[in-house]
Amino acid sequence: MAAAVWTDRGTRAKNLLWILTGSRSNHTSLKPCYDALAAYLQKGGVKTAVLERRHVLGGAAVTEEIFPGFLFSRCSYLLSLLRPHICRDLELKKHGLKVYMREPHSFTPMLEEGIKGAAPRSLTLGSDLAKNLNEIGKFSQKDAKAYPEFVAHLEKLASAIHPLLDSPPVDIRGVTAGSLRERLAATKTLMPFAKLGLKLGGNIPDFYEIITAPIMKILTRWFDSEPLRATLATDGVIGAMTSPSNPGSGYVLLHHVMGELEKEKGAWGYVEGGMGGVSQAIARAAQSYGVDVFTEKNVEQILVGSDGATKGVVLKDGTEIHSNVVLSNATPYATFKYLTPKGALSEEFIKAVDQVDYTSPVTKINVALDKLPNFLASPTPDDKPGPHHQCSIHLNCENVDILEAAYKDAINGRPSARPMLEMTIPSVLDPTLAPPGCHVVSLFTQFTPYHIKGREWTQQDREDFADTVFDWVEQYAPGFKTSVVGRDILTPPDLEKIFGLTGGNIFHGSMSLDQLYLARPLPSLSDYRSPIKGLYLCGSGCHPGGGVMGSPGCNAALTVISDLKRR
Repeated sequence: MAAAVWTDRGTRAKNLLWILTGSRSNHTSLKPCYDALAAYLQKGGVKTAVLERRHVLGGAAVTEEIFPGFLFSRCSYLLSLLRPHICRDLELKKHGLKVYMREPHSFTPMLEEGIKGAAPRSLTLGSDLAKNLNEIGKFSQKDAKAYPEFVAHLEKLASAIHPLLDSPPVDIRGVTAGSLRERLAATKTLMPFAKLGLKLGGNIPDFYEIITAPIMKILTRWFDSEPLRATLATDGVIGAMTSPSNPGSGYVLLHHVMGELEKEKGAWGYVEGGMGGVSQAIARAAQSYGVDVFTEKNVEQILVGSDGATKGVVLKDGTEIHSNVVLSNATPYATFKYLTPKGALSEEFIKAVDQVDYTSPVTKINVALDKLPNFLASPTPDDKPGPHHQCSIHLNCENVDILEAAYKDAINGRPSARPMLEMTIPSVLDPTLAPPGCHVVSLFTQFTPYHIKGREWTQQDREDFADTVFDWVEQYAPGFKTSVVGRDILTPPDLEKIFGLTGGNIFHGSMSLDQLYLARPLPSLSDYRSPIKGLYLCGSGCHPGGGVMGSPGCNAALTVISDLKRR
């Protein structure tokens, strides 16, 4: 994929910019940041055109009809971290964005024998604090008393980081070099840090701890019951090749609770029509400002002149587009290893790019069903959905030891024998996704390695792992396997091949502390500018990282517009 941006600033300058989100190696973005970027550039007076590699717009935030009549959010499947100001600025609701809020938020059933004929226990959490306390109290009254303070504490830390999300990182070069006027201008980039510190106040040590510590260190201090600790710990490892006992998993949890939806903090929802709905809304917003959007265009390589500056791109069909600015929404690895000509970058720089961590634990399985799963822990009659069907359903998550064992399998080169499963059934709320009486299911599974004991995945390996997953689901919801109409299995190599996620990593690079903020993706690249003049990064591999939909592109747009004004 690629996006072309034509800039016309009076008669002084004309620049053709390309937002690259794909290449001959099929490298694409996880989120439709490039459409948001295109819209902001267009609003800023930059004539813009978006070229999409695939037949469907949106990177990996797409809706695809994998089986007749069943529409899937094939890769990205939930919405939360789309920044509110982007929704307002681009009037996304006006352009068709509709979100189904989920209540409750999570459901963790137990695999256990019910007492005296009762159903197995489960833990259900949502926005109703009283109901949450009642649910937690089934396992520990002490934990129920501690939970409100924990939630308030976490919300305070998460909200404090918002100024960093909505702004480019500190301009270190600007603050430390250049003329006095330039340095004073660059000091404005320190303001988000100042706001962070002021908002945290005396909680700065707590903030430092949660972004560096293992999430289990935090959770064990607050809670005793395993179902609660394990359920909360899933947000500390989701999408990351790490365990709850590894340092840094605390930040992953914070990253996943810092979002909001419809003004509800930490909420996640389903987009009507699947995740392609948000991409289409952003595209329509961009088009309303004059952006041209094209599909089935593919960039083969960035053109770099003898002066080391960007000269445009060449498409896979050989068409050359001459320009002096290029923006890449592919992963940094794809941008510099596949799209940039060899010799255009130093060996030292390429060596640094090679060290960026793209390890992924994720296999995504999309499933078409002819009936609704019926869970032993919360049975529902007559195929009628209960509240728990609309939320994130955590299977194999009632004990932290299960998560640890699943992780250890993967780091030893084996798909997990008892994988961590997050099931969502968006068709419970959105009737547009499946035929009447049928449902679409997303199974976000961990942990699976990129290679199985050093060799590539075979189709039989995929089927075997999916069978393992379905066997576990069957234990929680008997009859699940017989209801399956079809399944789409996406291992880490598949996520890389189809959606361009290097290593299969959904964040465009690990969200570890050494790859965040001033070091995302590398210390020399944190300002979205590359070593090649006119080449910029604008994808999730940049600050603020994966999942924060639109922010990398919007922050990159600020950088590009600032640079264009100085020319």
